[in-house]
Amino acid sequence: MRIGIVCYASLGGSGVVATELARALALRGHEVRVISTDEPFRWRDDIPGLWFERVETPAYPLFREPQYLLALATAIVRIAQQHRLDIVHAHYAVPHAAAAYLADRILTAEHNPRPPRIVTTLHGTDITLIGSDPSYTRVVAFSIEQSHAVTAVSSSLRSDTIGALGISREIRVIPNFLDCATYRRRHDPLLAGRLRDGVDGVVVHASNFRPVKRVDSVIEIFLRMRQRVRARLVLLGDGPERDAAARRVIENGLQDVVDFAGEQHDLVPWLSAADVFLLPSLQESFGLAALEAMACEVPVVASRVGGLPEVIDDGVTGYLCAPDDIAGMAERTAALVADEQLRIRMGRAAAARVSERFCAELIVPQYEECYRDVLDPPSRR
Repeated sequence: MRIGIVCYASLGGSGVVATELARALALRGHEVRVISTDEPFRWRDDIPGLWFERVETPAYPLFREPQYLLALATAIVRIAQQHRLDIVHAHYAVPHAAAAYLADRILTAEHNPRPPRIVTTLHGTDITLIGSDPSYTRVVAFSIEQSHAVTAVSSSLRSDTIGALGISREIRVIPNFLDCATYRRRHDPLLAGRLRDGVDGVVVHASNFRPVKRVDSVIEIFLRMRQRVRARLVLLGDGPERDAAARRVIENGLQDVVDFAGEQHDLVPWLSAADVFLLPSLQESFGLAALEAMACEVPVVASRVGGLPEVIDDGVTGYLCAPDDIAGMAERTAALVADEQLRIRMGRAAAARVSERFCAELIVPQYEECYRDVLDPPSRR
């Protein structure tokens, strides 16, 4: 199939999943074009059958901000015509699904013989934050209803979408996934030695540092657990809450035991050096970062919200706590750092769960089936 995948280039779960899906589809013999304003965070250009198509968004004095929706729709029309796309797969509803619909209307009006079919994947904040805002609700709901197929990354997100937007159409649940040949424990003795120097254990958090990720709670949990065990906190990623987090670290005199490691293209060595992964988010429609940690045999302590219970088996592969139970998260994190046998047992169970349910070879065929269904509906077969 000839597939165009539309995604955001910035650090975040939707762009990572879209990029990994594009790579996996190309490796399975499809022609895939990733459509975005810039090369996505984990972009690789060494794969036959995989191309990057840039969306140019010019700024004109007439407009207060660049017109991304219009530029993206125009780019989809151009790429669909030039490369005879079969599928346009929009990751993140806002505004990618709307742009795909607008492109479809243009292609149809211009009498293109076979406009590509639109598949929209919902990732979370496009529904739980942006899509539920009254300023966007009707357009988001309309775009989802007009897509030829819609998928969500968790059952929780599917329910949230139906509840928030009143969607009546079918939404398939296709969970996020990993390349399990890449995401597996890989020890880096130099990195691990540096992080473990002078402490009993290493706690890691990775995110885009948005308010919903609650980096302030990560630091508060770390402060409390430090009363029981000597530990180091490693913060991976970057975003709007980074400066506030850095100030909080300085205020509490934690500079020597908190590392801001920034964005890392290869998370595996960092995760493999961790004892616990901490994710006290206010909302997670899936929790890709938790899945990446679990694949590296790291138990996760997280909020019991959204799709995280579909990823983490409480008491088996990690612990789930109420979002406001900071004390409980600190207690469980400290217990895992202090108890090596418990940590190893949970870490191995976590990796086994990823292998059984979330590897690319199990999930990517579900997207291929979705594509085939919109190109040739079962009712016509």
